[in-house]
Amino acid sequence: MLTAKEIRESFKEFFASKQHQIVPSAPMVVKGDPTLMFTNAGMNQFKDIILGNVPIKYSRVADSQKCLRVSGKHNDLEEVGHDTYHHTMFEMLGNWSFGDYFKKEAIGWAWEYLVDVLKLDPKRLYATVFEGSPAEGLSRDDEAAGYWEQFLPKDHIINGNKHDNFWEMGDTGPCGPCSEIHIDLRSDEERAVSSGAEMVNKDHPQVIEIWNLVFMQFNRKADGSLEPLPAKVIDTGMGFERLCMSLQGKTSNYDTDVFQPIIQVIAEKTGTKYGDNRQQDVAMRVIADHIRTIAFSITDGQLPSNAKAGYVIRRILRRAVRYGYTFLGRREAFMYSLLPVLIETMGDAYPELVAQKTLIEKVIKEEEESFLRTLETGIRLLDKKIEETKAVGKTVISGVDAFTLYDTYGFPLDLTELILRENGMEVNIEEFNAEMQKQKERARNAAAIETGDWVVLKEGEAKFVGYDLFECEAEILRYRKIKQKNKELFQIVLDQTPFYAEMGGQVGDTGWLIADDEKLDVVDTKRENNLPVHFVTRLPKDVTATFTAKINEKKRIQCECNHSATHLLHEALREVLGTHVEQKGSYVSPEALRFDFSHFQKVTDEEIRRVEKLVSEKIRANYPLEEHRNMPIAQAQALGAMALFGEKYGEEVRVVKYGSSIELCGGTHIPATGMIGSLRVIAESSIAAGVRRIEAVTAEGAENYTFMLQDSMRELRALFNNVPNLAQTIRKSIEENAELKKQVSDYVKEKVAMLKKELIAKAVERHGVKVVVFRGEANVDAIKDLAFQIKGESNSEEKVFFVAGIKDGAKCALMVMLSEPLVAEGLNAGKLVKDAAKLIQGGGGGQAHFATAGGKNSDGLAQAVEQILEAADLK
Repeated sequence: MLTAKEIRESFKEFFASKQHQIVPSAPMVVKGDPTLMFTNAGMNQFKDIILGNVPIKYSRVADSQKCLRVSGKHNDLEEVGHDTYHHTMFEMLGNWSFGDYFKKEAIGWAWEYLVDVLKLDPKRLYATVFEGSPAEGLSRDDEAAGYWEQFLPKDHIINGNKHDNFWEMGDTGPCGPCSEIHIDLRSDEERAVSSGAEMVNKDHPQVIEIWNLVFMQFNRKADGSLEPLPAKVIDTGMGFERLCMSLQGKTSNYDTDVFQPIIQVIAEKTGTKYGDNRQQDVAMRVIADHIRTIAFSITDGQLPSNAKAGYVIRRILRRAVRYGYTFLGRREAFMYSLLPVLIETMGDAYPELVAQKTLIEKVIKEEEESFLRTLETGIRLLDKKIEETKAVGKTVISGVDAFTLYDTYGFPLDLTELILRENGMEVNIEEFNAEMQKQKERARNAAAIETGDWVVLKEGEAKFVGYDLFECEAEILRYRKIKQKNKELFQIVLDQTPFYAEMGGQVGDTGWLIADDEKLDVVDTKRENNLPVHFVTRLPKDVTATFTAKINEKKRIQCECNHSATHLLHEALREVLGTHVEQKGSYVSPEALRFDFSHFQKVTDEEIRRVEKLVSEKIRANYPLEEHRNMPIAQAQALGAMALFGEKYGEEVRVVKYGSSIELCGGTHIPATGMIGSLRVIAESSIAAGVRRIEAVTAEGAENYTFMLQDSMRELRALFNNVPNLAQTIRKSIEENAELKKQVSDYVKEKVAMLKKELIAKAVERHGVKVVVFRGEANVDAIKDLAFQIKGESNSEEKVFFVAGIKDGAKCALMVMLSEPLVAEGLNAGKLVKDAAKLIQGGGGGQAHFATAGGKNSDGLAQAVEQILEAADLK
């Protein structure tokens, strides 16, 4: 039986024998493509070639690509772990042809590899072909069907609809029919009863798609019409995990040697046995799947966070923690300890796991511990909601409350439902779904972009000349209109441009397009599918004119100072903190720089000072820029340039060198380090476990920062009569202030104690309830403390009703405190306060036993207090 490692290598060897260039997997986290957060198919890294934006280097390519599908139309997250074949992170084996071979070879080689090389039973294989679409003038793909008839009987060739058998990159762009290969893994007895053809694309767990052969032959325009592609493309993708299941005689991907080593370690660490309990099995499968996704995302530079791709990774990690918490009884972090077995199974193919082991473990452990605390907080909040709901005789909690738990606290809905069921309660799902839909609509509206077709004026390749020039003559190759947030803009591609398109953390250039009689503002420049796209608010009068493309030189130079400073900063951090420091992200704008790096503790003030001094030395040395364009990557690495994990490098790279600082970098840089002037660190913080962030300014920004500090110091000295030892004077002032605060606090406590005695003495008893009322001017916090004291000093069976109408400066407040016996009888402080708050032109609420409301009409306080007493039947 072939192992997973052997299967992966056999695929590469087979297509290498068919003259395919074997290329490494691109990072799973996508950078530089605003349309995509994650690599969700093997073709993503070849998108620019397919779109014709970069030249074809190899006409035949094959690889094994790390993929992630948890968002958009490929959202399988909720199925992961519950069935046998859905995953978040998976490997896709693929082969491509860019204008070389087409359907005949793709189908023939797929058959040869599956049947002749891997020895799969041909009687178990089925192929689907596109049935056609009369509405679009597309006929059945008889060409593909004809090739399949050379290998399969006609009853194993199945027509598929547009949803299953017509592949599209997006709403616009390359597309075409596809042919899926399915395998029937059922027993001979089951196959004798019903044909596998009846089960294809019917979600049968043992009749599954293993390979999709896409035949890109059309381009979809914005109006929905199709036009033939000048160069046809083959794009195939085979699910590696499903292939392993088929070859290893298993009925679940999770039973293969891809997942079983991880699952067995999970079982050992949780004291369970895989196969004994369905819920526990699902939990172990979820964790085994998700640990791969999380680990590979971190190696590719994506840390868990609360935004965009980072939020997706955090959500996956929390889903795994939640399954361990609920079904495996895990109350402490443990997923991080699965990394050694993951490295054992995948480290050979993906050495980045080994190199980043310490960082991955620390990030996962901290995220686990944080979410376990969140789960405990969520459970406490939910318990309160259950208590409040039961107190008013209801069994359904609000969907709005459940959504708040989910959205604000990260508390999963299914866990909310589980806890409620245990208490004989349920959640209003319709309300929850309505809140979720509102959130989705907000996100959709914020991100929605309407894009028109490109209007192509002339063919040509967009050339960047901005390394050498601040302005140049240019003509428009193509343009299109876009609409975002009801704002209309135009995107322009020039035949040559000095404008740097946002990439690698450096923001895009701004500037102007100048013709004889007009000057257009370029408000931004971004890279989209490897095209430098210039954003303008209107089109020029004559789009065929020759323009002067001129960047905002001052902003560019400020950017370059900050960008070059990040290189010097990186080297200085490695010298001061150690060679474990590696760049994990950066952001460079004209105003400031931000540099993220791996380090496992706070950088001390002394270390920051040493780093600043080292950078200053390199600035004063005025090292000239040594730039090597199109250097072979092996030569660059031999020179000492460090490749960053999570970045996709070509075979030739650009090397930027200042003295001993050597980096692979595509950004723009100053001619010599002296232009940086100086660097000042303005902040150091943690952004994730094992990752720190430094924010700094250079050049004019550093000067302004120094001036601001000087001005602040001057103002402080003036406040203390320009004393010679300012720090000592401020320290003494703080100590005196603390002593005065203590005296005031003691005085307030005395006043509260006296007031408490007075109020208790004046308390009246109505219907067996001790009613304590305060009306007057006071500090709200002091009265709150007083209310809790009165309640605390009463015995557990005593009925105490406290109400206060407080004037606190320009504001006023209402307060109600109830003892437990009154709450048990159905009184609710929150409702009493909420109803009366209108009289003080305010609002508020709280829990059944204690509630407050603030307002601005103190004249209504007396009436409000009376209304509360009347509503409680205590007048």
